[in-house]
Amino acid sequence: MRATDVEFRHRFWFILLTYFVGFGSYAFDHLNAAEALARWIFSRSDPRLDSLAARHALQGLFVLSAILVTAAAWIRTWGGAYLRSEVVHDAAVHTDRLVADGPYRYLRNPLYFGNMLLATGLALLASRTGGVILILGNLLIVRRLIGREEAAMAHSQGEAYRAYRAAVPRLWPSLRPRLPASGFEPKWPQSFLGEAWMWTFAMNGFLFAWTLDIRLYNIILCVSAAAYFLMRMVLERLRRRNSPSSTLDRPSPQSP
Repeated sequence: MRATDVEFRHRFWFILLTYFVGFGSYAFDHLNAAEALARWIFSRSDPRLDSLAARHALQGLFVLSAILVTAAAWIRTWGGAYLRSEVVHDAAVHTDRLVADGPYRYLRNPLYFGNMLLATGLALLASRTGGVILILGNLLIVRRLIGREEAAMAHSQGEAYRAYRAAVPRLWPSLRPRLPASGFEPKWPQSFLGEAWMWTFAMNGFLFAWTLDIRLYNIILCVSAAAYFLMRMVLERLRRRNSPSSTLDRPSPQSP
């Protein structure tokens, strides 16, 4: 199961499409997934969720959503610090080196694991149908992207990558590092810049859980989206500036 060239180059738009379709399902499924779960929990005592306990339970589910998005932001920031943000958001497959440090000691695809945490967290903000679309749609896309990247890495890095693949889980993280640290220096500032939009999503989620003010949430969401596209422009400039000389200065492949 491998993504095509078109799927990989335009992966951002395919992933974004799952969110448009998922949240667009409110057009025919009007019940929020977290609210539906809360109604099921209080189906006998308070099916209309009028009590303070029901409100707190609903807020707790939205806090869980925000926690999952925060975890997604952290794992993507951690992984991006070892890859460089302009590589993370580039349309090309990069196989010039094998990274086996940071989160890559625990799982092979931390960025895609972060994508799944994000989809699961935001599923609680979608409708019931939308939540299913977000999780299953992103899982399908992630599996196809991973298939393409791993095939390219196996071809480029050969035995080093096959040994790494045998040692480190694919998408579900190990509780302990499977490899010793290689000493690669992470680039934290640019990684936080690259994932700033996701950190804004996380903070916005906690604010919504506290206030339950959907209008305020949507305003911040629009600002976050604008910031994300601005960030992409900045990273594209960085990538173009670094691309002529980067092939001369790239670190050598790091075998596990």
